[in-house]
Amino acid sequence: MAPKLPAVLLAACAVILALATPLLAGDPDTLQDICVADYKSLEGRECIGHFTLFILHSYMCIGVALLIGTNVFVIIAHSALRLNGFPCKRKANVTADDFFFGGLGKAADVYSDNPMGSAVTAADVAVFPGLNTLGVSMARTDFAPSGGVSPPHVHPRATEILFVVEGTLEVGFVTAAANRLFSRTVGKGEVFVFPRGLVHFQRSVGDAPAVAISAFNSQLPGTQTVAGALFGAAPTVPTDVLARALQIDGGVIENIKSKFAPK
Repeated sequence: MAPKLPAVLLAACAVILALATPLLAGDPDTLQDICVADYKSLEGRECIGHFTLFILHSYMCIGVALLIGTNVFVIIAHSALRLNGFPCKRKANVTADDFFFGGLGKAADVYSDNPMGSAVTAADVAVFPGLNTLGVSMARTDFAPSGGVSPPHVHPRATEILFVVEGTLEVGFVTAAANRLFSRTVGKGEVFVFPRGLVHFQRSVGDAPAVAISAFNSQLPGTQTVAGALFGAAPTVPTDVLARALQIDGGVIENIKSKFAPK
């Protein structure tokens, strides 16, 4: 007996969705040439006043309005814009400097009050407005010699590809399915990739300082350290939950939490 049409359509839809999944792995595609991040629009503004209907759409405010003919009288309006990402700066206000960032050329201090012996200089949309909607960002990580570490962490929104500029690093990531560790030494001029969302680390193993440049397929990849998430959350993760999960005494958990308490 031939399969029923609804079943065929359902199967076809399932195949199409499966094929489309890789397209959703990074930031969405941009719909225009440029959309430089407008940070000021996120600060909110008072919009009390009178505007014509023609220009009202350019005011990113929410409130009560009275429409009379083609005029709109805003009675009460005060709100900071909230959206997924950043709004676009007016093109007339965009300059070449919006597409420039010079912060990756300077080494960060990895010695002063730095227990990890590493420091990250991010070049993401939060400091580099020209990246908005482009789905890419970079970062520089400086490591102290012999043990400077970027502790186990994840980037929830991006894959990371790392290029070693100077020094030698031991790097690795852990898979989600079987908790398998993939680790190796990476030297100057070599590259290693960390899949999106997986726990990974980097550690300097040479006698000289190390420098790495990373690229991400997201304008804001996000960084969450494993230790910080477990022991430095606010409000805190219950001690008994962590004690049972890690199979250690609650007193040990409290001691670890004290090291991650907000300063």
